[in-house]
Amino acid sequence: MAAYPARTLALSISDVPGDDVTVIASGPTVADPTSAAQARAVLTDYGIELPAAVNRLLNSPACETPFPDNPALSRSEMHLVATPRKSLQAAAVVAKQAGYQPVLLGDALEGMSRELAAWMAEQARNAGPGKALISGGETTVKVSGSGYGGRNAEFAHALCLALADTDKVVESSFYALAADTDGIDGRPLPSGPVAGAIVTPDSLARAAAQGLDAKAMLSDNDSHSFFTALGDALVTGPTRTNVNDFRVVLT
Repeated sequence: MAAYPARTLALSISDVPGDDVTVIASGPTVADPTSAAQARAVLTDYGIELPAAVNRLLNSPACETPFPDNPALSRSEMHLVATPRKSLQAAAVVAKQAGYQPVLLGDALEGMSRELAAWMAEQARNAGPGKALISGGETTVKVSGSGYGGRNAEFAHALCLALADTDKVVESSFYALAADTDGIDGRPLPSGPVAGAIVTPDSLARAAAQGLDAKAMLSDNDSHSFFTALGDALVTGPTRTNVNDFRVVLT
């Protein structure tokens, strides 16, 4: 609004499920259909009391963001140059070049990391050989332990256990990768950040050979330590961009 009547052009990278332009980096050059009244209603519903200064601001016209009919935005444009779906589509091209049939499972899969891992393990077992099951979105970790980990490493950790199928089978025929596209996944190890992890058919066998208790370490939310010990932690450093998480299982 401050730039009007000059023309503005925003080139944006989406890390938002559904690519809602009004919430990508707070949407500074697009209209906002929400209102301060809606914010006040949420506070009322949850019985949240605000400090007097905040309450005054929330009841002031200055608090409103520009609505869709605001003429100050008539010369504003926004273009999405990168999105979660585009990242998955690019990965699908690479998978196809490598001889795999890509299967896009969605760019906005959410839920608990361990639950999504169980679901993707089932998809992998039912897919048949030669597939690349690709998905994006952000999962959630319920932290109950004291280890080092993040949602992608925990997904990969739970996935290798789910792919093994039973306590007696420690190997599978699957490879997988899960990583945050910004290069940082959850709580960093003392030695530095981890982007995610790689799963190989013999992940659990190698863990057992080192005396690692895969189930106990998962319970302790210690997935970064688990994969670092195996040499399968994925370390990229900050990528300086973010289009949500990336997961792939090769069958």
